Parts: sequence; C-alpha cells; structure tokens
Amino acid sequence: MSDLVPLLNKAAEIRTDLMLKLHEEQTNCYRLFHGTNEGVSGLTVDRYGDQLLIQTFHESLSTQQLDLISNHYASLFDPKEVVYNDRSAKNSRRQDEHNRRSEDLVGQEIGVNYRVRGKHAGQDPLLFLDMRVGRRYVLDHAQNKSVLNLFSYTCGVGVCAAVAGANQVVNVDFAERNLDVGKENAELNGLDNTQIEFIQSDFFTAAKQFAGIPVKQRVRRGQKPRSFPRLDEQAFDLVYLDPPRWAKSHFGTVDLIRDYPSVLKPALLATREGGMLICTNNVAKVEISEWLDIVKRCGDKAGRPVKDIELLQPEADFPTSDGQSPLKIAVLHL
Repeated sequence: MSDLVPLLNKAAEIRTDLMLKLHEEQTNCYRLFHGTNEGVSGLTVDRYGDQLLIQTFHESLSTQQLDLISNHYASLFDPKEVVYNDRSAKNSRRQDEHNRRSEDLVGQEIGVNYRVRGKHAGQDPLLFLDMRVGRRYVLDHAQNKSVLNLFSYTCGVGVCAAVAGANQVVNVDFAERNLDVGKENAELNGLDNTQIEFIQSDFFTAAKQFAGIPVKQRVRRGQKPRSFPRLDEQAFDLVYLDPPRWAKSHFGTVDLIRDYPSVLKPALLATREGGMLICTNNVAKVEISEWLDIVKRCGDKAGRPVKDIELLQPEADFPTSDGQSPLKIAVLHL
C-alpha cells in the first residue's frame, strides 16, 4: 500500500461533483474510497457523519497505514471518532470484545437522520451506503402511498418513506436489534408509531400472509410448530425487497443464486396491481440480464406481470470497472 495517497487523491477527484451535490442536500454519509475498484482490494473508507470508518476484508492495516488514512481525510472533516474494523480473518470482529461498541453519533443522508455506530454487536455498518439511490427513490415516490419494507435491517427505507409522507409504513425484519435501531432512526426524524410500524418476523411468514399464501414450516418429529405474528392479507402501493444472499429458517430458505422466486413471489403478491416493487440482488456473479429474465417470468407466473422496469445504479462513490455494480436494483411497475 505504498502508493495509497495517490489512490486516495484520485478517488477524491472522481467524487468532486458528487460531494458538492451531497453536501448541498444535507448528506454527510458516503464512501470515500472503494478499494475493490480503486486500487486496494478489500479496503473501504467511509464517512458516517462525524465518524471515519475504515474497514479491511483481505489484509490488515498497520498503525502507520491507519494514521496515513486518518490524516489524509482530516482536511475534509474533523472526525469525532475514527473506527477501524479489521474483517480480514474469520470472526475477526468477534475478537474485538474490549471495543465492541463505539460512540453513538448521528449521520445525515438527503436530510434524513440515521444512527451511527462503527462498532456494535453486528458485523455491518448500520446504514448501507450503496443503497442511497434506493432510499432516494423512495423519498421521491412514497408520498401518500402504503409502503412495505421487507428485510428492513435498520429501516432506512421505511424511515425515508415516512419522512416522504407515506400514509402507512410497515418494516419487517427477523432481528430485534435491527428494528431497535430502526426505532432510533424514526425518533431521530421526529416520527412516531402512527407514522411507522415495526414487525419482528421471519420474512416468509410476514410476506406470505400479506400476499395471501399459506404459511408452511419445517417441523421435526417431536417438536412443536413455531409461533409467528398473525397478519392480515394486504396489498401495498410500494414494496421494497432487499434480501441477503442466503439465509435459512424454519419457514423457508433465501437463496439469491438458485431460487430468487422464493422471495420474489410473495413480495409480488403483496404489491397491488398498478403498484411498484423495488427489488435487489447483491450477488456479483449473477448477471443482470439473467436476473431480470427470472424476475419477469416470476411475475407472469404469479399473475403480477411486470409492465416496466427501471434500473437504479449506486451513485458515484461506488465506482465500477465495467459499469456493472454487484448491487442490482430494479423498480418493477406492475
């Protein structure tokens, strides 16, 4: 990493226009260096409000390298906290028990406030910066709509929908700690429980009930069926579907490579005719044309044909070498 400073300078040049725009619209959360496509594979540097977050996924940084990066960005802003998460080894974050929780700070994106913690019980930052383009779309299109946010994580999309003036916002996530952060995000934006709802539930049980699909589960001999929140069938004006690459529960398996329709079908049926479903696939090796073909076929089979598709590209702080981002976001007009 001896040539790191020139690479950081080049990254800053690429972001010049974007940074001006982001600062004008009250955004202080963005990626400063995207190493995979900017010269140092596995190194990312992010600004989250008054925090500088440095992460490595392949090779650890020395103290001198960390100081170099921190000092380089001191002219951009004066961070209250610099956090280094070394994720280059298996379970590396788990070894950092003495410093597992960092300061509670607040970052802004397009005028919306978010809780910032560089170190916490989970692995990932509390706000995924490459999804800004999706949150921006929701801010522009959610007014007076009913919105369902599936795999909501810390509910950034749902908070944007409520800030935009949606008449109903429902966030669904399996992890209580994610929803707890979502509630903090709602409070940071002056939202109350009449404007935004949080449901702790398995995706399959919630989405299938909204879609009117029977819920099935795997029950081993001698075990009792697992309980789950009971929800009424409902079709939403706007549904946001952002599943992880792979996950397994008693109610189904999320597999974005081999079985995308298993998550897409209930989301489609929970979207009203004439509504919008914003869906994502974050697996780099899945070709976008192949994925969109699967999406269209699934819509036809489910009786929710896709009339039009808008593709959303992550913004300029996530450059690519070939114009193909690993994160694919499609707005399906049904």
